Amino acid sequence: MHIKRKLLETVTSHLYRHKAIIIEGARQVGKSTLMNYVTENLEGPVLNLNCDDPEVRAMLTNINSTNLRLLIGNNKVVTIDEAQRVEEIGLVLKRIVDNYTDVQVLASGSSSIQLKSSIKEPLTGRKYEYVMYPISTGELYDTLGFMATTQMLESRLIFGSYPEVITHKEEAKELLRTLADSYLYKDILEMEEVRKPVILQKILVALALQLGSEVSFNEVARTIGSDPKTVERYIDLLEKCYVLYSLPGLSRNLRNELKKTRKIFFYDTGIRNAVIQNYAPVGLRNDMGALWENFFIMERIKRNNYQQRYVNYYFWRTTNQQEIDLIEECEGEFSIFEMKWNPAKASAKFPQVFIDTYKPKETIVVTPENYLEYVI
Repeated sequence: MHIKRKLLETVTSHLYRHKAIIIEGARQVGKSTLMNYVTENLEGPVLNLNCDDPEVRAMLTNINSTNLRLLIGNNKVVTIDEAQRVEEIGLVLKRIVDNYTDVQVLASGSSSIQLKSSIKEPLTGRKYEYVMYPISTGELYDTLGFMATTQMLESRLIFGSYPEVITHKEEAKELLRTLADSYLYKDILEMEEVRKPVILQKILVALALQLGSEVSFNEVARTIGSDPKTVERYIDLLEKCYVLYSLPGLSRNLRNELKKTRKIFFYDTGIRNAVIQNYAPVGLRNDMGALWENFFIMERIKRNNYQQRYVNYYFWRTTNQQEIDLIEECEGEFSIFEMKWNPAKASAKFPQVFIDTYKPKETIVVTPENYLEYVI
């Protein structure tokens, strides 16, 4: 089964504009496959370089102009996979863009902390950047239609939406175990400041178990027997490698709004369930509210990003326990969402104090019965 990715058309339409195209996202979300689809229909030879290969890394590190010219040869497209693994890769990309105007370079990276720091200065004004996610609901709908997309909802809540997991459902647990054990964190574990992979795993378990709750670094540190600064640093790295997503609290006007607070979600619910090794079916779980909240928030982020709709995301809570699951701020206007897994409880009442203070343009209660209209 081939699922057409939303970024395919976007990337294809931005080729040969004298700019590098950078595709970021977690490992195994389909970045290499996307670049292959982009290049297979292009005229002229293609040079594919994978920086997970030590020889490729060594060759590209501090490459001189003569060797760069010999490497590119008569190729019209250069793809560089896992580009973040080459030191000063931004300078290499800059030299290709500046000196080989008839060559299109596409680069992928699974760690924004390494890639962004390397390309920020050299590629100013010379790049298009996109983020790729696990398969989105919109991509499934475009490929498989309404019925199949609806039927896959419960499976995706449990096993997630990584491409290989969706196309090889019978191997889902094994594939997720491989990802959750080490592969997804490969870039983090190779960084010097991460000396304790056991701490990393403990943090992930702690966050998975309090999914949908506000997160305190101090509390997580006490739970796992570490210190708050280490916890904060590891969570930051996990965010920058597209494993975790931090949703801040909105606090602007009201005195009793909770300040400096955050909820932390997983980019993929399958990874979350793999971390705690809980693949129980929907009907036997006691965490469906949190799973549904995580799933919808990430699907909404995928949709907005792929539509190039620029949005700030928040949740909202007061000291007297009034709350809103998701707030989107777009062009100065607020949309607010409550996620209810059980449609029978879908008559959520939004806090009047929020309505009066922020005057949202729309209030939406999201259930499995109506979620598709907000994510495709």
